[in-house]
Amino acid sequence: MSYRIVVDSCCELQEKYKNDERFRIVPLGLEVGDYQIWDDENFNQKEFLKKVADCPLCPKSSCPSPEKYMEAFDCDAEEIYVVTLSSHLSGSYNSAELGKNLFAEKYGEKKIHVVDSESASCGETQLAMRIMRYKEAGLSFEDTVSKIEVFKRRMRTYFVLDNLETLRKNGRLGGVKALVASTLNIKPVMIGNLGVIEQKSQAIGINKALAKLADCIVADVTRPEKRTLMITHCNCPERAEYMRKLMEKRASYRKVVIMDTAGVSSMYANDGGIIVTL
Repeated sequence: MSYRIVVDSCCELQEKYKNDERFRIVPLGLEVGDYQIWDDENFNQKEFLKKVADCPLCPKSSCPSPEKYMEAFDCDAEEIYVVTLSSHLSGSYNSAELGKNLFAEKYGEKKIHVVDSESASCGETQLAMRIMRYKEAGLSFEDTVSKIEVFKRRMRTYFVLDNLETLRKNGRLGGVKALVASTLNIKPVMIGNLGVIEQKSQAIGINKALAKLADCIVADVTRPEKRTLMITHCNCPERAEYMRKLMEKRASYRKVVIMDTAGVSSMYANDGGIIVTL
């Protein structure tokens, strides 16, 4: 069966997949004051981060329209799998579901499954890559849907950010108590728990926080040798490499992938942020 994996632009894809016919990226909109752009192949991270730093207003994102999703579903592929940003953070999931309904009304029924990642960034990537693995192994639509929903429940997303302001101002930090800690250089170690951000630990300084992050992951995750470790960074490749070394000192992994953030992830993670999933 031919298939297509549709993701919103909060999903980081490796370069080799960005022009792969099996994938389609549906962009979100980004807004910093009067500056508005689409989170697509023209996104300039350094320019965007400078505008965020210079603007007193909180940056915002807007989810893709149902029509944009419907257009992505209109192809020769017999099966469509959709991975969206957590419904706790964005309307992207609801928009994809509406797009699915619009497609059925206009073109008739098609095998389309929408996955609420309950994550972001490389959490979406994990799901997209896992779907590809299932399909390349020859699994049916029904088995792929069943397995990806199980995989989603055991996937973990962790992060340490230099700057929590975007998350805080957008009301995404209800589970994090150490919001005044930034003045003391205390960095919370956070986890996305079924789409809700919670504080896992904290440390003074970014390197100690990353070490705490590595400890938390190793304590939480079983059979790491069977998992793909994904590290996404916002404009800090050296920090991502440091995180990789911390993780590989503690355990072995099936594969390690490091990526830079695209637009939406850059907006939430801010300059220097590190996100880890496995």
